[in-house]
Amino acid sequence: MPAPSSALPTAFAAADLGAGSGRVVVGRVGPRSLDLAEVHRFTNTPVQLPGALHWDILALYQGVLDGLRAAARHASGIASVGIDSWAVDYGLLDAGGALLGNPYHYRDSRTEPAVEKVWARIGAADLYRVGGLQHLPFNTVFQLAAEDPGRLEAARTLLLIPDLLTHWLTGSTGAEVTNASTTGLYDARTGTWSRTVLTALGIDPALLPPLRRPGDAVGRLLPQVAAYTGLPASTPVTAVASHDTASAVVAVPATGADFAYISCGTWSLAGLELDAPVLTEASRAANFTNELGIDHTIRFLRNVMGLWLLSESLRTWQAIGLPARLPALLTQAARAEPFAAPEFLAPGDIPARIAQYCARTGQTPPDSQGAVVRCILESLALAHRHTLRQAAELAGRDIDVVHMVGGGSRNELLCQLTADATGLPVVAGPAEATALGNILVQARAHGLVEDRTAMRRLVADTQQLRRYTPSGDEQAWAAAAARVGLI
Repeated sequence: MPAPSSALPTAFAAADLGAGSGRVVVGRVGPRSLDLAEVHRFTNTPVQLPGALHWDILALYQGVLDGLRAAARHASGIASVGIDSWAVDYGLLDAGGALLGNPYHYRDSRTEPAVEKVWARIGAADLYRVGGLQHLPFNTVFQLAAEDPGRLEAARTLLLIPDLLTHWLTGSTGAEVTNASTTGLYDARTGTWSRTVLTALGIDPALLPPLRRPGDAVGRLLPQVAAYTGLPASTPVTAVASHDTASAVVAVPATGADFAYISCGTWSLAGLELDAPVLTEASRAANFTNELGIDHTIRFLRNVMGLWLLSESLRTWQAIGLPARLPALLTQAARAEPFAAPEFLAPGDIPARIAQYCARTGQTPPDSQGAVVRCILESLALAHRHTLRQAAELAGRDIDVVHMVGGGSRNELLCQLTADATGLPVVAGPAEATALGNILVQARAHGLVEDRTAMRRLVADTQQLRRYTPSGDEQAWAAAAARVGLI
């Protein structure tokens, strides 16, 4: 599509769905401008039914519709719509296109016995050589192995969550590749659905729709969608990097090739952008994943337990009546003694578990809330250090800067500790990377941005960023890493 003749910013709508909430934002893109406005936010509350945990997919779809209605009121001439969400979960449609029950939540425990079932048919090493995925028991391949045979027999189409919502907006069916690459059903070597895996598991290849890539035109709004939202029926829906991390990596404001990224929120996803997957046994043993980004790139990364530990601690302190205001606690943490306790990533009552661990191992536990916060952030910084050093070694790459995006980029102490731990400068921001990436892919599809380099340059030139220079003692960080086995 040719670039519009007007130099005025063009408006796009992005639906960005997370595990706890969803939102619709309007992004305006001009030659030297990139702005976001959140126009609607809605909750995403899983539903526990007898025997299974599900997503309330109809409520999510209604939230998207209401958000698009708000977008139409906020900006005239919405040029396109795009949807991103979390990975691996899906809906099944029957021959008439009806949804066969609410999609399962990836935290539902039904997949645990399915792992051994899959590995009995295609070994873990063989599975990795095909898809290159970090082992997670809720990957789509294991979910399908746990499916009710009758439901699977009645199904004719499998659609991942953003593809399902896009289908309801447009009537079009397809599988966007950045999300497809997280399923365990995708062949990272050939760029197609894996006949090897499908045959081994007895899955009909016809169940999986055609693949499409970020920037592809999906279709236009169905008449009833247009009538409800107030958007013109001619409004196109564009395939974006529909896995939320893939969208976040689009908006990493890197200006060179040798960068690492950390998309930091509830989880920290730390890794590199590569031209080809790393499918070695060493990579599998280190539990790194190879997922697709835009332009055939590979997101070579590992999931690290992120700021959930901090939010759990705040929740615990609030429940027992202790102060739980994060800014004050971060100030205390900055003054606390460094390396007072080891890494501790177990779930639950985090402050109590840290104290119990220290007592059990003959160490002095953190003696204040601030010390607990520092322990958590230092542990996360150590995990960032270990993960990025492993990624660089496995991929044969150098790293000269770390870009931290997402909500964690607002945590100044974490950013500084990550710079100190890695010995590398950390560029923090943008916090809204996922929504920005969604908008940028749409803007490129409409001729407003030339390529991936131009996307990142626009982010670097328009968004608020902060640079953190390493100032820590490398020997102290190395000793701390050795103490907790992160060497």
